[in-house]
Amino acid sequence: MKKMLKIINTPALGEFLAPAHPSEEMLDALRLRRSTPVELLEEPGPDAETLSSILTIGARVPDHRRVTPFRFIVFEGDARARFGEVIRKAYVQNEPEASENRIACEVNRFMRAPVVVAVISAVDKSHRTPEWEQVLTSGAVCQNLLLAASANGFAAQWITEWYAFDTHVLAGLGLAGHERVAGFIYIGTARENPKERGRPDLDAITTYF
Repeated sequence: MKKMLKIINTPALGEFLAPAHPSEEMLDALRLRRSTPVELLEEPGPDAETLSSILTIGARVPDHRRVTPFRFIVFEGDARARFGEVIRKAYVQNEPEASENRIACEVNRFMRAPVVVAVISAVDKSHRTPEWEQVLTSGAVCQNLLLAASANGFAAQWITEWYAFDTHVLAGLGLAGHERVAGFIYIGTARENPKERGRPDLDAITTYF
């Protein structure tokens, strides 16, 4: 169902913008960025205006030649349960011997958070911008959504799970043949603080040419 989103104040086309935004607060937020496992999410989620802001920021990403190789599908309220039925049908087709408890778990995937945003990678293979660059843009969208949710006071996690790759589920989402799920962004309120996880050893992944 198409909803009209609130127009968020953004710069006018051609307006000069600051090349950098020095901010210790932003640096701290990035240094401490941590996804919140979906099992720790609960109500409340963002209201309509806040969600519109999150999506607006999510879409403000590097995009070579302005292809916009992505789109959003938002799930909230009853839509989460309706999509659960799509997941159920696909799961039963794949696992006909599955127990009722296992099926119930699959049906409730999207009930784990008040809002779920599917980021759909929609690569235009006819465009001269390389396909890989267009795919990377969708990844940047997912990261922006996590940061925007956090800045608005909400916890979030970017995950896919099996149904992001299942052909029956993708058909149920109405995806075109060239589209893929870049990620499902679960957004809500954390019922407890997530613990820090292991991080890369910077020396092990950095070389200088």
